[in-house]
Amino acid sequence: MSNGESNGDFEPLQPARLDWQADTPVATDFDDPYFSRQDGMAESDYVFLQGNRLQERFRALRPGQHFVIGETGFGTGLNMLLAARLFLRLAPEDTLLDLLSVEKHPLHAEDLARALAHWPDLADLAAPLQRQYPPPCPGYHRLQLHPRVRLTLMYGEATAQWRHCHSTVDAWFLDGFAPSRNPHMWQPELFRQLARLSCPGATFATFTAAGEVRRGLQEAGFQVRRIDGFGHKRHMAVGEFGDDNWTARHWQRGHAVIAGAGLAGASSARALAERGWRVTVLDPAGIAQGASGNLAGVVYSTPSAHLTPQNRFYQMSYVHALRWLNRFEFPGPEQGRLNGVVQYPVDQRQQDKLDGALESGAWPDTLLLPRDDGGMLLAGGGYLRPGAWCETLLDHPAIEVRRDKITGYVAGDPVRVSLQGGGELEGDTLILATAAQARRFDDLHWLPLKIIRGQVSYCRATEASAKWQQARCHGGYLTPAVDGLHCVGATFDLHDDNPLPSDHHDQVNLLQLKQYLPEAWRELGGEHIEVVDRRVAFRCQSNDFLPLCGPQPRVLGPILDEAPGVWLNLAHGSRGITGTPLCADLLADRLSGLPLPVDDTLAEALAPVRFLHRQRRKKRPRRA
Repeated sequence: MSNGESNGDFEPLQPARLDWQADTPVATDFDDPYFSRQDGMAESDYVFLQGNRLQERFRALRPGQHFVIGETGFGTGLNMLLAARLFLRLAPEDTLLDLLSVEKHPLHAEDLARALAHWPDLADLAAPLQRQYPPPCPGYHRLQLHPRVRLTLMYGEATAQWRHCHSTVDAWFLDGFAPSRNPHMWQPELFRQLARLSCPGATFATFTAAGEVRRGLQEAGFQVRRIDGFGHKRHMAVGEFGDDNWTARHWQRGHAVIAGAGLAGASSARALAERGWRVTVLDPAGIAQGASGNLAGVVYSTPSAHLTPQNRFYQMSYVHALRWLNRFEFPGPEQGRLNGVVQYPVDQRQQDKLDGALESGAWPDTLLLPRDDGGMLLAGGGYLRPGAWCETLLDHPAIEVRRDKITGYVAGDPVRVSLQGGGELEGDTLILATAAQARRFDDLHWLPLKIIRGQVSYCRATEASAKWQQARCHGGYLTPAVDGLHCVGATFDLHDDNPLPSDHHDQVNLLQLKQYLPEAWRELGGEHIEVVDRRVAFRCQSNDFLPLCGPQPRVLGPILDEAPGVWLNLAHGSRGITGTPLCADLLADRLSGLPLPVDDTLAEALAPVRFLHRQRRKKRPRRA
């Protein structure tokens, strides 16, 4: 799929419509309660936890092993939270639990909170769920419920979402509204997808014993048994995929070498360290000295009505970055604020794009809100110090930062890295997070990267401008004061490679501010704005405006292969703060053999090999 195409599997969502009957939420569209009126927690425990024999299987796990549960209907999250609690009680330390759950009609946040309030015993896990609960944007959302428990919420139609998943599942919670109320979900294609993702001996449990469900599962390869149901329900179904010869799996860990200590390198290092890797970060200039080193950066995205892979990455990476920042409680005092970013369209085309994003439902009104002054508020965004963010990410006992430069490397197992300071390093993997400098290596001259010079002007705050609270984007951007200075910028020059700042480019920044935000220009001093300092950095952007995140491809004659052990995390352009957390999690999960935080469509859209595939398609002779 090209980046200009949309995907019908990822469409604007319709949140759940509820009718609260006493303390029980009932889905209006399906006339079905979300959990048993009799005892929702006891039912979930009996049907899903006991039905999948989770108690004995969690006890049997060994250090370094992980367990994956898939669910076909998230609802209030009760099943997932109960499974997480049981795992933390029984599984040994140094084990991981991945929870994968689909939801086509997610609850509103206030309804979720009302439902979860019924179960105070789950508060320790319900609290991080509520803090990180994603807006209704289609696709995958990764939440961290505990250092050892991750939840991936997959918003959209169940069969479609599982079709785009490639994780190996150990146990299935076949939940969702009853087949008689929601027949569209309980279809043979869903059962085939579940079978495709099941490991040998994977178990399933479901509250329903309907004949079409049991037959569909059997035809897909599951062994099915009917047993006593919970409460007034006579029967339910349980079983295994193939046979019952299930064994737990280990996730992969090792030593990672990362070139680059900017946003891409720092986020990659932290993601790997949190999965148990030992990480060495190399950068001759130190932490965040390149394009990540500006005084302040803006956490933002560019809304669109068209859910192409490119626009979905912009959206999903934005909400993912906000979850990372929430988890790290960053920014703190004097480091910035996440109180929304105001976007002002610079022309009718941009105005139509923002209006379309809101009207289509592609960007829900909890994320994008119109303002009376003609701008749009991008909720949750803000501004922060990129250097402080990088230092926070690199502050982990498993991460070592060294001021040295990679001069070459040999792919393999292990990867051998040559250092400017002398000697070599060996690692299980090498991640190049060096922006455009990656092209200096022999195998990477072909990378289709654009180098864009940007100069930001640091302007002294006035009495009026010191009161500004929110970052603003227009033709450029403007931040509230940091250390008494506002960031006004930034120029965008494809054909200027001069690393030295100039008065001319300061004037370009100020004229752009005057053109699009004249009132702010006046409050900052108008013709007497004092430029105290300025900084030049070079953004790295790919030809299709998406980062390069994945294994380094190499050409072996007619075959496209991967350089063993070498990965790229490059070309984040002017969205480095926003895009790097999702790319870091994607790389770390792929290297660790864990479920991915994105669907396969997005993973393919970010893979560096996409450019070589396009080159080959262009060279193919046309059919007569």
